[in-house]
Amino acid sequence: MNKKPILTPRQAADLINDDDVISVNSSSGLGCPDAVLEGIGTRFSETASPRALTTIHPIAAGDMWGIKGIDHLAKPGLLRRVIAGSLPSGPSSSEPPLIWQMIEKDEIEAYNLPSGIIYQMHRAAAAGQPGVTSKVGLGTFIDPRNQAGRMNAATPPAIVELTERKGEEWLFFEAIAPNVAIIRATTADEFGNLTFEEEASMLGALDLAYAAHNNGGIVIAQVKRIAEGRTLNPRDVRVPGILVDALVHAPEQWQTTQTPYDPAISGQQRRSLSTLPAVPFSLEKVMARRASLELQSGETVNLGFGVAALVPHVLLEENLPQEVSWVIEQGAVGGVPLLDFVFGVSQNPDAVMPSIDQFTLLQGGGFHRTFLSFLEIDRRGNVNVHSLPKRRHVTAGVGGFADITSAASDIVFVGAFTAGRKDIVIEDGQLNIRQDGPHTKFVQSVDAITFSGQRALDNGRRVKYITERAVLELRPEGLTVTEIAPGVDLERDVLAKSDFPLLVSGALTTMDAALFVAEPMGLKLPQVAPHSRLEHLQNTGNR
Repeated sequence: MNKKPILTPRQAADLINDDDVISVNSSSGLGCPDAVLEGIGTRFSETASPRALTTIHPIAAGDMWGIKGIDHLAKPGLLRRVIAGSLPSGPSSSEPPLIWQMIEKDEIEAYNLPSGIIYQMHRAAAAGQPGVTSKVGLGTFIDPRNQAGRMNAATPPAIVELTERKGEEWLFFEAIAPNVAIIRATTADEFGNLTFEEEASMLGALDLAYAAHNNGGIVIAQVKRIAEGRTLNPRDVRVPGILVDALVHAPEQWQTTQTPYDPAISGQQRRSLSTLPAVPFSLEKVMARRASLELQSGETVNLGFGVAALVPHVLLEENLPQEVSWVIEQGAVGGVPLLDFVFGVSQNPDAVMPSIDQFTLLQGGGFHRTFLSFLEIDRRGNVNVHSLPKRRHVTAGVGGFADITSAASDIVFVGAFTAGRKDIVIEDGQLNIRQDGPHTKFVQSVDAITFSGQRALDNGRRVKYITERAVLELRPEGLTVTEIAPGVDLERDVLAKSDFPLLVSGALTTMDAALFVAEPMGLKLPQVAPHSRLEHLQNTGNR
């Protein structure tokens, strides 16, 4: 094996040709090979080349503001098409990230596809398979009978196909064979062997490298350190040097876009969970507390970004940090998932899996339940989490949402009942809606379907919607209010605040008063039932 060339980011950009298909291994907040992407943008500014690129981002590429990552490439003429699981969203009060401006102006073609599917499209290309056949996305905006994942009018409807096998509907996603894979690791030796010791996840680096290498493309690896050849422990090498063509040395590479380096999120150190800041008492915390009542000790539970991500911190406050194993699409298993724009990593994880393998767990329904957020809910129980009219840039996209909900047996959506400026407070253990938000999130029809309520019912899924003022269930007869918060008027604060008629359970109850008091609840979780083949061990012991 020959030693690999060590390039500057600008030199690496010279390896890119016009019309190339480029896969970028990163996620929102972690793992982004930002130096290489910036080098490509710099070359284009200097030379007007490369042109008409297609870039593929399985989860996202860079931070959530567009300061790092894909916005380096968001230049007219440089990009022709983007295929992404998610994109930088940017705060609603600011200008949209550049990539969103181009999408909204129809300056590029843009597809939003499920993150797990995009990883599998690479794996299929690496193995010489035609593509991925899956039920992920059926009945949603990804379905070609709806939008086929298209994000604007400039995008042709040809990337997703509806097919049938043995009388069942499936979606077919064609394999992706990139000309260039841009990946990131912590250390490379001189021969290109890569280790990921400081990474919060290796995401899909290996599969993207295989997809490019096996189809005659090149692999560029951005790394923080370069070691002498063959000094790395071979069991630590996660991408072998035979797949890597060039190295970019980026010694200032941060672990996440918010974190220079924290060994507790890369599994190199276990830190006391008391170092995590307490979550202040708020409406969001009340919702997370109510969601925590759905849990059982010993469960494996998936989390999404937003209010739902507060649930592990509720358990931490209740001295139950190890009762549930949290699984996040980026790869962390166990530990306590972090919040806000470092969501996607966990402090003290039990394991850090490649993201593509984590999606095997999630798409296969190998977990007990999921907690997810929402933007809109409609009369059929459909959920929109990725699109709002005239404000698309404030959303990140589907990400792993469709992969997760396609097979989850128990789905809990968590979020506020209304949107916009409001004045809702908690006083004396009750909810006081002094001024409500002007926009309801319970609408006649969602702007776009990210989750199909009808498919969930058809497949026997259990679905709940937890808000600060009410809990609802998806039932065959319709969305049904089952609980209301203390202090809330059912007609005025719930039924009248929905654009469609809500049903009310005959066994309507009041939400637990302990949710609305700042002190810990004294939460106790019931034990999850053991696997049926292990039930006899409860009586005979573990001998």
